[in-house]
Amino acid sequence: MADSEVKEIQWTLHTTHPERVQEVRAKLSEVIDPEIGMTIIQLGLIRDVEITADGIGHVKMILTTPFCPYGPAMIEMTKAKAVEGLNMPVNIEMGMDMWDFSMMEDPSALDWGMYA
Repeated sequence: MADSEVKEIQWTLHTTHPERVQEVRAKLSEVIDPEIGMTIIQLGLIRDVEITADGIGHVKMILTTPFCPYGPAMIEMTKAKAVEGLNMPVNIEMGMDMWDFSMMEDPSALDWGMYA
């Protein structure tokens, strides 16, 4: 199926600090959505990562649902892992985008036979 190919999400960091992308992705991949059992990277919840001119990391993320019961814990874990990956202070911005399967890096990973 052509729609199931893996597409790595491109952040501002890919252009400005490409040497940091792999470490940040690795650290953020340690954050798991406990309801779905997939990482926030796989789900496409990290919409952008950048480093501001004043040397602060900025992560824009969304949740799979606006009232996710694990949201606060996931946001705190994301911040902690981003600090580890970037080795600098990090601010988290919550985006208002509605999550859907097309945001996933590999939509076929969620093929549980529930959706046609």
